[in-house]
Amino acid sequence: MNITLRPARTAAEEAIAATLAAQLEKEAGQGRIGDLRRDALEAFRAHGLPHRRVEEWKYTDLRAAVRDFPALAGPPDAAARAEAGARALRVPHAARMLFVSGVLAPGESDLGALPEGVTALPLASAIAAGDALADRIGALAPERYDGAFALNAGFLGEGLVLRVAAGTRVEKPVHLAHVFPSDEAFAGFTRTIVVVEEGAELTLVESFSGRAGVAYHANHAVELVVEDTAVVHLVRLQEEGEAALHLSTLMVELGRGSRLDLFSLARGAGLSRYSVFGRFAGAGATAGIRGASLLKDRQHGDTTLLIDHAVAGCESRELFKTVLADRARGVFQGKIVVRRDAQKTDGRMMSQSLLLSDDAEMDNKPELEIFADDVQCGHGATAGALDDKMLFYLRSRGLPEKEAEKLLIQAFVGEAVEYVEDEALRDVLMDRMMVWLEQRAG
Repeated sequence: MNITLRPARTAAEEAIAATLAAQLEKEAGQGRIGDLRRDALEAFRAHGLPHRRVEEWKYTDLRAAVRDFPALAGPPDAAARAEAGARALRVPHAARMLFVSGVLAPGESDLGALPEGVTALPLASAIAAGDALADRIGALAPERYDGAFALNAGFLGEGLVLRVAAGTRVEKPVHLAHVFPSDEAFAGFTRTIVVVEEGAELTLVESFSGRAGVAYHANHAVELVVEDTAVVHLVRLQEEGEAALHLSTLMVELGRGSRLDLFSLARGAGLSRYSVFGRFAGAGATAGIRGASLLKDRQHGDTTLLIDHAVAGCESRELFKTVLADRARGVFQGKIVVRRDAQKTDGRMMSQSLLLSDDAEMDNKPELEIFADDVQCGHGATAGALDDKMLFYLRSRGLPEKEAEKLLIQAFVGEAVEYVEDEALRDVLMDRMMVWLEQRAG
């Protein structure tokens, strides 16, 4: 007698699996893209939503958090596109690509006004046309099953393919503006493929904003290829409504002598997770991966990194600041892996947390896995309250308590923001941080 054991599924998991299957049947995807969708469906059926028994999701139990699955977002109407355009973050001198509830709005985007050497296509069009860059979809997928990424792969279709030609130095940023203006719950999925060719330089901005009180699901993934000697500055701002679920995945491959500077600011969503999978594929590459989370009320914010030093002579720096008020919970999981052949690796990781309430919680889990012997690597984590002596000093100079706290928090987070080279973008980030501080003080 053979007994087959099947894991129990929640109502949300059953709804997701049924929607995935229906979507796959409807689109009847063939070839490689169809295979990716089918593989994602089978993986989801086997594993479901990640939960606390999955080590990488130990502190962010998605199965417990997701109680239902809303309908997929449809094409936005004119009113939604107009509202999204008005609500989108303003980035000075940027070429904007506007996504409305996960769907690219070509008429409100600067597809035809991109700087010389930059080309962009809607993902669906690139797939239909057999564009060469579309063949890169899924090439940088995590080695291990990741529930958030599997969902993104299963609903693959909406997004953007962006290419910067070799040797091109793009003077103005390219802004991917994701706006969720609907007043009803929905689920939106986007995939962006970015290839920055040899010797090119690009500043890429991602922003996410949405209505308060709407329990929508946003799932976004970026596959970023930085070829030999290329440079990418990536700035990311997530400030969605307090009822939203935000899942975002960045997969990046760095070529020989290339450079990535990443800064992420998270101050929105009820539950958010930003996963970064970075791989050094060429000697002499460098990566600076930094960010800040500002959380209050009952927000839950998770930042998870896996930095894979696969070749010799590369350098990585990770610095993340978390500020927690009320009953908010922060999570930082960072792992640096140094492969056997990755001699002369220099990798350093730090997570620093500021708890403004006795009820706030921070979970830190920095890790090193080193298989080479000629390396310089280190990691650390700190958590604490505001310095009473500094507060007393500022108050003794006539500052009210809330103003003194704001100055100290601004200085704490500012250490990470300072690494953003573009002054205009740095000002935008500081302005958004001040909005959070004012709201908390008010």
